[in-house]
Amino acid sequence: MRNKFGFILVKPQLGENIGACARSLKNFGFSKLHIVSPKQSWPNNKAKATSVGAYDIIKKAKIFNNTYDAISDFNIVISLSARKRDINKKHISINRFLRMITNTKNTKFGFMFGPEASGLSNEDLSLSNFVLQIPTSKRFKSLNLSHSLTLICYEIFKLINFKKFQKDVKNIKISSKRKISSLVLHLKNLLEKKSFFVPNEKKHSMLMNINNLIYRLEPSDKELRILASIISSLSKKNINHN
Repeated sequence: MRNKFGFILVKPQLGENIGACARSLKNFGFSKLHIVSPKQSWPNNKAKATSVGAYDIIKKAKIFNNTYDAISDFNIVISLSARKRDINKKHISINRFLRMITNTKNTKFGFMFGPEASGLSNEDLSLSNFVLQIPTSKRFKSLNLSHSLTLICYEIFKLINFKKFQKDVKNIKISSKRKISSLVLHLKNLLEKKSFFVPNEKKHSMLMNINNLIYRLEPSDKELRILASIISSLSKKNINHN
């Protein structure tokens, strides 16, 4: 499924950003990188250095002289823009974009990112199907190129690997309420002996609070035994051996 997605960097200015993008692609299992007219010479040593373990992505990256050729392999192209553009293109949300991926089969998606300083030109945007703006603070909307790409990679990765994001639950057997009730009764008896429930008119609410506290726990039998031992040991009188 990851082969459905490609990432297009239009006129990137810094080799470091290209390397960081390659690293993010590999982090999330993607590999298709298209680069249009990089400002610095190519191959680029800074891109190689920044990519660290993702140099294979850099080596496989395809270089194009224009955006038309760079997008030719894709069925749907989504442009990333930090600001709302006054062009006749449908602006979509992150959630709409994820639903589109889920509901569309046998379709190759290309995600187009513009130069760091200016973003995509209106001409480049005109070649896309949709414009996607990543929600950010109104005070500072501009995202670094590699950060923007990383967020898109993460959202797609999360969609594909939803099971990885489900809460890990260990198969621990929880004690029965009967055992918990025995512990609560033991605690209440010890507290009675210590004249804990004073004044008497507050005893009922205090007991309710104890129930609320302990019954909402989900202890194992072992944890319950340890808790009972702690309660019992605190109730014992200290013996002076002097």
